Amino acid sequence: MSKLKNSIFQGAATALITPFKNGAIDYESLDRLIEAQIAGGIDAIVIAGTTGEAATLTHEEHCDLLTHSVKTVAGRVPVIAGTGSNDTAYGIELSRHACEVGCDALLLVTPYYNKATPKGLIQNFLATADATDKPIILYNVPSRTGVNITLPVYRELAKHERIVAVKEASGNLSAIAELIAECGDALDVYSGNDDQIVPIMSLGGKGVISVFSGLLPRQTHDLCAACLAGDFRTGAKMQLEYLKLMNTLFCEVNPVPVKTASALLGLCDGEMRLPLCAMEDANLAKLKAVMREYGLLQ
Repeated sequence: MSKLKNSIFQGAATALITPFKNGAIDYESLDRLIEAQIAGGIDAIVIAGTTGEAATLTHEEHCDLLTHSVKTVAGRVPVIAGTGSNDTAYGIELSRHACEVGCDALLLVTPYYNKATPKGLIQNFLATADATDKPIILYNVPSRTGVNITLPVYRELAKHERIVAVKEASGNLSAIAELIAECGDALDVYSGNDDQIVPIMSLGGKGVISVFSGLLPRQTHDLCAACLAGDFRTGAKMQLEYLKLMNTLFCEVNPVPVKTASALLGLCDGEMRLPLCAMEDANLAKLKAVMREYGLLQ
């Protein structure tokens, strides 16, 4: 397959949390988080993804969040809008809004709960691509959605000019290697798991859409930059140096630990929406201890 397309970004993109306060989006904290990310050298920002608790946002909140974020970022880095849904028509509605307000790209998760067939997946993604005018990143996270994007599906979707990349969070390095081998010149591949940044980039991946970078954007950017420069020894050293913190941020379901950590650093209130809730005491103590080890807390 040979169909070179422009990259949305190379390096590290942060899957940003959505700060809440008193039941509403806390835009003051959101602006603070965005500014911290940009000051930290992040290469792109994902708004309203899994880490942003998109599934609990109302339609108005989702649209307002995208609009506000584009204005705050003001073109300094690409803004990638999480607009996937288990209802294709609704996903298209969100995607069109994201395009209209100036988001640079769309992140489309596989339809969750429905568990579409390969044919259904293809039709779902193509329908959105045909109805919008921004580049699309497919998001494969079978642990959450119950469906996996297989190589034949990737092969078909890669033919579309606006489907340009994949966030791969299946954890299956063998399958990801096959994906890059067959579709790597038509689809940029980003790691969707912080603990697999270096392995995936060593195979030709272009970076990561990261939770870890929500706390340490500079370090995540530098890790990816080393790999992009072909210095995998340095990248691997950094990967292993921060592995304990990366893993601790998943001691409970994302985004509970990273939002809690952000609150501990004074970046936001830490409020979550049910069914997400405050961390278990033992896991909170573990998170605090690991953050102290890395000098993030006193």
